Amino acid sequence: MIPNPLALIAEITHRCPLHCVYCSNPLQLAGTKTELSTEDWVRVFQQAQGLGILHLHLTGGEPLARTDLKELIQAAHAAGLYTNLITSGIGLPEERLAALVAAELDHIQLSFQDSRDELANWIAGAKAHSHKVALSEMIRRFPIAFTVNLVVHRQNLDHLEEMIAFAEELKPDRLEIAHAQYYGWALKNRDTLMPTRQQLENCLRIVEAAQARLSGQMRIDCVVPDYYARYPKACMGGWGRRLLLIDPAGQVLPCHAAGVIPGMSFDNVREHSLEWIWVESAAFQRFRGEDWMPEPCRSCDRRAEDFGGCRCQAFLLTGDASATDPVCTLAPTHHLVETAQENIAPAESKVSWSYRTNP
Repeated sequence: MIPNPLALIAEITHRCPLHCVYCSNPLQLAGTKTELSTEDWVRVFQQAQGLGILHLHLTGGEPLARTDLKELIQAAHAAGLYTNLITSGIGLPEERLAALVAAELDHIQLSFQDSRDELANWIAGAKAHSHKVALSEMIRRFPIAFTVNLVVHRQNLDHLEEMIAFAEELKPDRLEIAHAQYYGWALKNRDTLMPTRQQLENCLRIVEAAQARLSGQMRIDCVVPDYYARYPKACMGGWGRRLLLIDPAGQVLPCHAAGVIPGMSFDNVREHSLEWIWVESAAFQRFRGEDWMPEPCRSCDRRAEDFGGCRCQAFLLTGDASATDPVCTLAPTHHLVETAQENIAPAESKVSWSYRTNP
């Protein structure tokens, strides 16, 4: 029996004022003219309620680029969804924030590229850092849950303690320290984003100390990079097992990167109900269960924990979406990850980014 999904990730637009070098959105972004209408999204949220979905994550791109965001939040609340806005904060003056809170927005997650103004703006490809700091102060004046998201990588990990202290001053309820994951633009910039093993070890030590020091004051979660793991993560809780994602044009995917896998067709909410797509569509059934698994996954005791790892990562690294995720030390292709570690750009080299382009 297929369990109901717990969460819906709604990419309501791919438009964004930033050009982050670690953006995991597809290289080919959905244009404005293809975006679902307000009415489409309202219908989707109602169907999500019927599926038993509890959480809605409004993201993008930058969801604030949608002028109907207040109406979308109202519709989500009416459907009984706990609504989280994942945002850069650009385009959120106090009046608009007050209106979103009045519409029953439950949670806001604000991303930061660094604690230092110049470096943050360099990574984002836009002068946004000072605005984010001012917005954080404003958010705390409203009755809403607040998460600060720090994206970390080779270029900023050496001052992680400073970044945590910076986040502490913003007084969020939760701090997420998220290592860049190598999809989309982050994959193009992998050699200059991937940390060294020493940086990662230092990071884990610093995070553990901060968690102990701030226990009871601020929750700290850390998302580590796959490439240094012994075993792969259960990507998105397993393909088609816990959540689904809808892109701006209405395609329903098991994760944000699934569109890179060739030969797959993803059904659209304009043509099918969310329940039919979740239960019946070929795309969601493709990597459910264990029948598709190759060895060593098929006989591995961990197959019900990590489900063979990430299908998109497997394809991006091996060209085969059915392969064991190469980050697994048991994978026949694990040498590809070891080679990527060896190709890390020297610390003294000049960094040249490929910046995200916008539709």
